Amino acid sequence: MGGLAQEEMDNPTFRSDTVLSDVHLHCPSKSHLMVRLNAVGQPVFLSYFKLLWSTEDLASGKHVREITTGREHQCRSDELCDKDSSNIKIEGELNSEGVEALLDDDGDLEVVRRPRSASAVQAEDLLRDIVCPVILMKGKEDAFEDEEQECTCSDVVKIEHTMATPLEDVGKQVWRAAFLLADYILFQRDTFRCCSVLELGGGTGITSVIMGTVAKRVYCTDVGEDLLTMCEQNVALNKHLMEPGGGEIKVKELDWLKDEFCTDPEAPYSWSEEEIADLLDHCSVIMAADVFYDDDLTDALFRTLYRITHNLRNSCTVYLALEKRLNFTLRHMDVTCEAYTHFRNTLNDLENLQDGKMKYTVEPIKLDFCQFLVYERIEQLEVTDMDLLSIHPWILSIDGGI
Repeated sequence: MGGLAQEEMDNPTFRSDTVLSDVHLHCPSKSHLMVRLNAVGQPVFLSYFKLLWSTEDLASGKHVREITTGREHQCRSDELCDKDSSNIKIEGELNSEGVEALLDDDGDLEVVRRPRSASAVQAEDLLRDIVCPVILMKGKEDAFEDEEQECTCSDVVKIEHTMATPLEDVGKQVWRAAFLLADYILFQRDTFRCCSVLELGGGTGITSVIMGTVAKRVYCTDVGEDLLTMCEQNVALNKHLMEPGGGEIKVKELDWLKDEFCTDPEAPYSWSEEEIADLLDHCSVIMAADVFYDDDLTDALFRTLYRITHNLRNSCTVYLALEKRLNFTLRHMDVTCEAYTHFRNTLNDLENLQDGKMKYTVEPIKLDFCQFLVYERIEQLEVTDMDLLSIHPWILSIDGGI
C-alpha cells in the first residue's frame, strides 16, 4: 500500500454518517490485518473468528462438550483477544493476598487509583490505552505465521470485512445478529442438515458460511458488486469448513427494490434459469440477519419475502435475527427503537394477512441456546422464526381451511 494510505489509516477520521461495528470493539487489543483497499477506497481487514465447536464434529453429528456463556466464555474470549497482544499490568498494586487486598474493612471494592506522587514515567505507564485497531499491512507474514497455521484448522472462520463505512455500505461489516443466527444454526444443526437455504442481505457471508457447514446448498444474496466480491472471497476462504458436510454456497445478486431476479448473463452474480428453478423447487429455509435498520429497506425486504414465498413449491421457515438499537430522539423526547418498532408492525401485518394462498405464523425464539462463537450476546439481540404454509385447494376441501 502507498504511504498516503498508510498515513490515512494511522489517523482514522469519522464523519457524521460513519457507522462502526462494535463486534470488533469487543476485542480492542486484537491485531487486524489490513489486506487491501476495496473498489471505493475502504480498508478491508481479515479477522479470525474462533468456533468453539469443530465443524468436523458438526458434519459427523458427534456430541462434544457445549460451551456455555458466562465466566468460562469470558475467559476464552479474553484468551483469544489477547493471544497476540500484551495487556497493561500494574505491577506492585496487588500484594500476596490477591483480590482480597482490594476490599476494605466492610468488604467494598477499593478502586486502585494513580498515586499523585507517582513519577512522570510511572504515571505514563498507568494511563489507559487508546482503543483503536492495530493496522498491519499485508506483507508482514511473520507476525501472523502462527495464526495462519492455526486458521487452517476446522474451528476458525476467516472473514474479510470493513470496520467503518457510511450507512449504505454497512453490509461490508460484521454484526452481532449474524453471530447470534450462526449460533442458532449450530445449535439446531440437525434441523438444517441437507436443506436448501436462501439468505437475504448476506453481507460478508459469515452466516451463510456457518449454514454451509450443515446445509446442502445456500444461496447467499445481497446487492452491489464490491460487496458480493468480498462475500465470494469469504466463501473461498472458508471452503475447507464446508467440505466435510459437502455443503455448497452460491453468491448471487438479489435487489429488494426489483421485482425479478437478475438474469442478465453479462451482469456479475446473476442467476441462471436453472438456479432460479432449483431455489423455487427446493428452498425450505430463508434467513436474514441484522437487515432491519431502515424502514424503506424493511418494507422492501418483506415485499421480496412475500413474492418469493408465493413462488416456492414447498413450505418453508424464515429465521430473522436482529439487534434492537436504542436511540434518543427529539421527536419522542425519549429513548426509542423506531426501526425495531416498524419491523414488528410489518411482521404483524404479514402474520395477519389473509390472501387465500399463504398463512404466516410468527414465533420468537428463546435465547437460551449455547454460544459457539466469541462475541458479546447482549439482551437487545433477538431471533424470530416464521413458518410459511402453502394453502392448496385440496387442503381447504379436507381440513376446512387453516
